[in-house]
Amino acid sequence: AELSDNKRLLLQKMLKGEGTKRSADTDMVRPRPAGASVPISLEQRNVWLHSAMAPDVTLYNESITIHRKGAFDLAVMERTFNEILRRHEAWRTSFAMAGGDIVQVVHPDLSVCLPIVDLSRLPEAEREVEALRIASVDARRPFDLGTAPLFRVKLLKLAENEHRLYLTLHHIIFDGIAIYRVIVPQLAEIYDAFATGR
Repeated sequence: AELSDNKRLLLQKMLKGEGTKRSADTDMVRPRPAGASVPISLEQRNVWLHSAMAPDVTLYNESITIHRKGAFDLAVMERTFNEILRRHEAWRTSFAMAGGDIVQVVHPDLSVCLPIVDLSRLPEAEREVEALRIASVDARRPFDLGTAPLFRVKLLKLAENEHRLYLTLHHIIFDGIAIYRVIVPQLAEIYDAFATGR
């Protein structure tokens, strides 16, 4: 795929090391005014640069699997995901060119639908194979960094009391610590709260 002139100029600037200098002031976290341009971090800039150079290579796609055993309510899980989206700006972020530089675009409202793929009708021996095939195909699909969300969710039903969430996320909006120490615990806590009417 060919790069636009703006992207090409930015890539040349970044490869020369321009526009990546940091100061003590940039290390401080401060609230920004609503509607303000959101600069991209140095780490995000590196990921964006690699992704822009090879948009069809899924090097920065990360996949996780969450198993749910027991009772499951699709509407509650969808509500849970949308609550996580409401709480976490990074999950509502895409990236765009502005003034010759790349910026984060935090979308004020974003929601997802969670269609379910029912594999429970397949013979038991075929369910696992098909579940892994579906997850693998999804994990290999590239993301357009200009379009939010930069994650995908596949919800699979393997049996009445066995479900899986396959999440594919782009590394530019998350890291392993955020997933396992923030998102997964919140997913479980919020789901349980909504399921019990809290």
